[in-house]
Parts: sequence; C-alpha cells; structure tokens
Amino acid sequence: MLQAIVLGTIQGLTEFLPISSSAHLRIYPELLGWGDPGAAFTAVIQIGTELAVLIYFREDIARIASTWLRSLVRPELRGHLDARMGWFIIVGSLPIVVLGITLKDVIERDFRNLWIIGTTLIVGGLILGIADRLGSNEKKIKQITLRDAVLMGVAQAMALIPGVSRSGATLSMGRALGYEREAATRYAFLLAIPAVVGAGLFELKEIPNGENTYGWGPTAVATVVSFVVGYAAIAWLLRYVSTRSYTPFVLYRVVLGVSTLILVGTGVLIA
Repeated sequence: MLQAIVLGTIQGLTEFLPISSSAHLRIYPELLGWGDPGAAFTAVIQIGTELAVLIYFREDIARIASTWLRSLVRPELRGHLDARMGWFIIVGSLPIVVLGITLKDVIERDFRNLWIIGTTLIVGGLILGIADRLGSNEKKIKQITLRDAVLMGVAQAMALIPGVSRSGATLSMGRALGYEREAATRYAFLLAIPAVVGAGLFELKEIPNGENTYGWGPTAVATVVSFVVGYAAIAWLLRYVSTRSYTPFVLYRVVLGVSTLILVGTGVLIA
C-alpha cells in the first residue's frame, strides 16, 4: 500500500507536466528496488488523473458534449466552436486508439526498455524546447482547425512510447503550429480524456493476473491518490504556462534521460 501511495503521487504529479508519467513510473520504482509495476497498472491509475480533468473542466466538457450532441440534429449548431471541438477531440483520438490496439504487445514488452525511455526523454525534451522557443503565440483555442486537431492527435499517439509524454508531444505540436501555451495545454488535457480513460478501462482485466505486482487494493489506492494530486497539478500548470515557458521541464527531461542512460549503462538499473 505504501508503494501504491508513492506511485499514485508520482502519477498525479507527472501526468499533466510534459515530462512523461509512464517514464517516471518505470524509472523510480526500479531505483527503489520495486521493479516494473507494469503497463496495466500504469494505464489503470491514469484513470484517477483523468477523473481530475473531468471535474476540473466539467463546465467545458458539459458544454462541448451538449453542443456536439445537439448539432447532430440541428444543422445550425454545426459551425459552433463547441460542436467542432467535439469532433476535433474524437478525430484527434483516433491515432492513439488505433496504434494502441495494434501495438499493444510491443508497447508492453519492448517499449518499456529503459534504454528507449532514457533516449525518448532527451529527444522529446529537445523537441519541446525548440517548438516552444520558435512557436508563435498567435493562435487561441477558438482558432483550432481539423488539420491541427489531427496533427496534435498524431503527436499524442507518439506517447505510446514511454518517455515521450502525452502532454509533451501534444504541446510540442501545438506550439509548433503557433498556439499560445495555455491554449495548447487546455486542448492537450481535453484530447487526452478518451485515450487515457479508454486505455485504463481496457487494461482493467489485466490487474488480477499473477504477472502484475499490484492487485486491486493497491491499484485502487494509487488511483485515488493520483486523482487528488493530479487535480492540484492541473490548477498549478495552467497558472504557470500563462506567463512562463516550458524550459524547466525541458532541462529536467534531459537531465533525467541522461541520468537514466548512465545508470543503465553502469548496471545500477536493469533495462
């Protein structure tokens, strides 16, 4: 249970920051001698942080869902931003759903290698830094187009590789397309809901299996903790990005990635 509380805290703190929660849930348990908690455990406890998103953005989500549903029978609503946003989230979620199902075994077996995670932390951090530095702040969330929604959806799908970071990949694409930081961050939160909740529910059946270190009890505790910590992290991040750059996250990713590669190379961590 203590391990579950620690892992839930790590998940809550890192899910919304562009530093890859899945990488942290792979690296830090290994450092502490707990071993890999597994892809199923990682996916399921992310439901807690997405519940935090659902509550924090409940008004936005309710408005988008309501307008989108009504637009199906009322043509005059189809040009409304909320109706279009509903379609953008659906279409933007398709790449990660398709690739996630197709590559499930590869993701769980091969992509959790620490050599890969260390490398993707570094590369993803540098891409985020370049996109944030060169990207303009011209576009607001109301200016999002179908093309941009698809491109950010494709970027999010890259996060199937631990270390890439779902929010980091989406933010990098958003900034490269010219969206202001807060707009890119808000859309990244909304876009992640179908993918993360879907993945968590899909992996629920794997929790009772003997191959998993954590059973239902610890998994439930970690999920609740990730919700509480994640809710606080959302509020902090939105305030932070409204006035500051992603540079601290870029530096942290590079340092963690290099450190991970060194520790694996010297045998301290097992890849």
